[in-house]
Amino acid sequence: MSDIILYGLSTCVHCQKTGELLEELLGASGYEHIYADRLFGEKRNNVMSTLRRINPTMSFPTVVIGEEVVVGFKEDRIRKLLGERPAASGE
Repeated sequence: MSDIILYGLSTCVHCQKTGELLEELLGASGYEHIYADRLFGEKRNNVMSTLRRINPTMSFPTVVIGEEVVVGFKEDRIRKLLGERPAASGE
């Protein structure tokens, strides 16, 4: 399991933008992307239980970077946690 996990929904625009940012910064294999709405049965139950523990509001996207949790598409926060410079103003 990766130290960086994106919990998202396949239909969520903010989840898609967060995934694109992580892919830009880390490459496709640098993080794990879990689409909660594409899981079924016990696997879905386990993911939702984990998500509830780390983000009680259970909103998407939720990004786990090491011990840090970022809720929502917060580009500057994600860049900072990954050691990148924040995006230029207006982006």
